[in-house]
Parts: sequence; structure tokens; C-alpha cells
Amino acid sequence: MRKIAIIGGVAGGASAAARLRRHSEEDQIIMFEKGPHVSFSNCCLPYHLSGVVDSAEKLVLMSPEKFKAQYNIDARVNTEVVDINKEAKEITLKDMITEKIHVEKYDKLIMSMGAKPIVPKIKGMENVNIFTIRNVVDIDKLNRFIKASEKKNVTVVGGGFIGVETAENLREAGYNVTLVEAANQILRVFDYDMVQILHKELHDKGVNLIVEDKVVEFEKDCVVLESGKKIEAQAVVLAIGVTPEVELAKKAGIELGKTGAIKVDQNYMTSDSDIYAVGDAVEVYNALFNDYFKLALAGPAQKQARGVADHINGMRIDNRGYIGSSVIKVFDYNGAATGLTENIIKDRNLSINYGTVEAIPFDSVKLIPTARSLHFKLIYEVPTGRVLGAQAIGKGDAAKRIDVIATVIKFGGTIDDLKDLELCYAPPFGTAKDVVNFGGYIATNLLSGSYKQVHFSKMRELVENGEYILDVRERNEYEDGHIHGAINIPLSEIRDRIDEIPRDKEVFIHCKSGQRSYNACLLLQHLGYKTVYNVTAGFMGICFYEYFNDLRLNRKPIMDKYNFN
Repeated sequence: MRKIAIIGGVAGGASAAARLRRHSEEDQIIMFEKGPHVSFSNCCLPYHLSGVVDSAEKLVLMSPEKFKAQYNIDARVNTEVVDINKEAKEITLKDMITEKIHVEKYDKLIMSMGAKPIVPKIKGMENVNIFTIRNVVDIDKLNRFIKASEKKNVTVVGGGFIGVETAENLREAGYNVTLVEAANQILRVFDYDMVQILHKELHDKGVNLIVEDKVVEFEKDCVVLESGKKIEAQAVVLAIGVTPEVELAKKAGIELGKTGAIKVDQNYMTSDSDIYAVGDAVEVYNALFNDYFKLALAGPAQKQARGVADHINGMRIDNRGYIGSSVIKVFDYNGAATGLTENIIKDRNLSINYGTVEAIPFDSVKLIPTARSLHFKLIYEVPTGRVLGAQAIGKGDAAKRIDVIATVIKFGGTIDDLKDLELCYAPPFGTAKDVVNFGGYIATNLLSGSYKQVHFSKMRELVENGEYILDVRERNEYEDGHIHGAINIPLSEIRDRIDEIPRDKEVFIHCKSGQRSYNACLLLQHLGYKTVYNVTAGFMGICFYEYFNDLRLNRKPIMDKYNFN
């Protein structure tokens, strides 16, 4: 009989414990959790604030008693592991209630300590009520405080997953919410051009979103920003980010990796052959940019936990690295991303020659009342066409399309594979040529050089430079909102009005979403035009991109009216 000790529960530790038991009924499995709950839904924590999860108790998934009864696993809560003696194969434990210290032996040890919220030292922190969100105790404490407060002003600092979900759920509960992000965008898993959709959604739903400004001081019930702005706040939630819990490993002499997280091999074994590590505390290998990175997501943690349990029992682990697939709900919008983004490529200074596709097709047949536009971005390698990443944001099923792309990436697929995919179709669920297929069609057209495009983010520059912009939408669409200075010649009239389009200038063509303008590009090229460009994602893409920055920068719009439909 082996004695296997696990430090930490939740996604990594609890999953490893359950898998270990499925391998063996004889092993003694002990799981130590510093807090009062060994297994809880950490991804659902923010949803308690809005009442979607109506009680904190429902967030707890498994009790120690249930672990014992169902799996014969000894789950000990309120027990902190304070030291690891590798040579003696012992861990020192502290009872968080009685403060008593005792020692346990182990044959194998799994570390699943997770990551802790980053709490920087900011002047005047004693002047405000500061909260972080990591566990059920944290979210219950925050929820009780704001419910008891007479005033309803809450500031969330940090625009990552936790920050955005917290801001959304607080707003849904009726609080006055300010979300402060020091960078120029929230949610770095999306590129700047895509995330503007979510910036707009937060603003439209009443969240006071502030970007490119940071907290420098706290006054009495007040957040002071670098710009000089002051925000009333009875509660401040710090969601700046997380950092791996590595102090215990470092103290024990376990090697850390280049990212500062615990270094593990392909079997998630640390520098000690009897100690494994999983979850947010470890660094993992990225299969696309071929380097190590930190990936704080529940899915990968559970996969790692299963792998460790298998390896301890003599099974081979198939570790192909990670690509980072994620999804988030932001009020009425759903956003999903996988693989590389332009943010990642630029931030890491990767030497990758790549192309992009931006399109806004419908996610189901237009005649169906539930059909919604889906903003889709694809990144592919030039010249191989290998799919590198994708992002999708819309009110419909964004995750479905990104799951398909993630699968294609895992199998080394190309843009030609996207064209060839046979996906489910019926009018309520999709289109005969799915969004994913469209991505492949557009990418292969671009890679073959059949036409040229210009990104919708360049439209402001084109307008300011007085370039020739051709709007090929119908006249009623043009009247519902158009780019200043754009010439309206509907696609159906181009052949009869061809002499109105100059041949000695570059012609930048747009429609609503990019499809009719693509056809106009090909038409003009066949008629001898050499310098015509399709504006990606059309007028809708331009409107979403410009809107929030127009408001926050108080700048003059480049269109007479926005149109987001």
C-alpha cells in the first residue's frame, strides 16, 4: 500500500485524488486543504454576487465526508502544509484552528496549491474596504458586505476574467460598478480590435469602464487614479491577476521554471522524482510558440491531474503541450479564443509571418429569429496556411466555433482543412457554410492573392487622409449611417456607374460585413482596376471598433451615425 499526499484540492488536487482511487483501492490517499472547502466551483464564484448561484453553500461541490464515503479519500480541511522534507519524505502540517503541528509521511506527493491574487501595496489601503476573490469564503464575505452597505458603489480593479465577471455580476445585482484597467484593453486573450465589442457591451450595460488609467491611491471610500479621477467606492475588489503559489516548493528546494512557476517535466514531475505538481502553480509548454508559459485554467489543471494519477500508476502520459482555449460571458455577449493572438505574437516578439481574417457572418440562417452576427477572427501562418488561433464574439454560440478551431490546431490543420470541414447544419443551428468554413474560404483567397484587404482599424486614417472610400451597400443602408466622405454606389449599380470610380487612385471598398465588398473587389479587378482593397468586417466592424474610443476620448466620429445591426 502506498501513501499518496495531495496539497490543495479544487480542480487539480480533487481530480487527482479521484483518479488515483479509480486506479487502486489499496492506496492511502490524503488531501490537505488550507481553507474550509476542499472542492468548490471556483469558476462560478462571481455568479453568487448576482444570485445566479443563490447561496454560497451551492458553490461547495464535495465535502470531506462525501469524499470519504464515495472514494475512501481522507480530505482534511483547515490544514496547511507548511514544510516539505524531501529527503525524509515528510510534510509538516498546521491545523488552522488549533494551530497544532504534526508530521505525515508520504510515498508520492502531489502539489496543487494554485495561484493567489496579486495584492500590490497602494497608498491608503486602510481607507477602503478591499476584497479579493479566490474561494467561497472570499465571495461570501464580499457579498455579505455589499448587501449590508447603504451605498452601492463598487470599484473592480483589473480587467481579466475574474475582474470582468465580477463587474458583470455586481452590475446585474444593481450596484454602481466601475471597472479600472491600467492597460488599453480588458481581457488580453482577445486582440484589441476584437475586444472593443466587449468594451461597448460593458459601457452599454452601465459599467463605468476606465482603461489606460491605474489606481495610485485610496482615500476614504474613494479610489484615486493616475489621471486624477476620483471614484467613490464603498468596496474595492482587487482582480489585478494571480501569481503561482510557489513559496512551499521554493522552500523545499524544488526547482522553479523560467516563468517563476514550478518546473515540471512531460509527466508533471518536479525536480524531485517523488513529487508532482499540477494546476495554476506550474508552467506548461505552449505547442504553438514552443516555450513555457503560465496557464491558469481549470480544464488544463484537470487534465494534468489525471495525467499525474496515471503516471504514478505506471501509465504513459501523452503530453502535447497547450494552446490556451477559453470562453467568457459578458452580459449579452459570449467571447471565446484559442491559440495565438496578435497580442501574444507581439508581446512575445515571435518570429511568425502570419495573416488574419476578420468577418461577421450570421451564426445561423438569417430567417431564424435567433440568428445573430458573429464577429470572427482567424490567424494563420504564411505561407503554410497552418491555423494558429481564432477569436469569436457574439450573442450566439461563439464557443462552438472556437472549439472546432482548437481541434483543428491540435491536429496541425490548415486553412484548407477549414474549407473542407463537414459541420452540422440545420437553419436554427448554423449555416450551410459555417462561420469556420467562411474563415477558411477567406484565408485561402488572401493567401492565393486573389484580392487584397485593409483592416477596419485603418478606416480613421483613410478618412483623415482623404482616401477614396466606396460604400457598396444599398442606399437605405447608407442613409442609416455612413463614413464621412464615402461614395455610395450599391453593388447592384457598379457596372452601370463604373466611370464614376477612379482608376488612378486606391479604392477602399466596404459594405456591411465584408461580403458584398469582396464581390465588388473582384468585379473591379476583372474590369482592370489594380489597387482595390476590401475593408475587413465592413461598416459594422468599423462601428464596433470606433464606438467606445470615440466616447472615452471625446473624439469626433468618422461616421454620421453608428449602426451595429
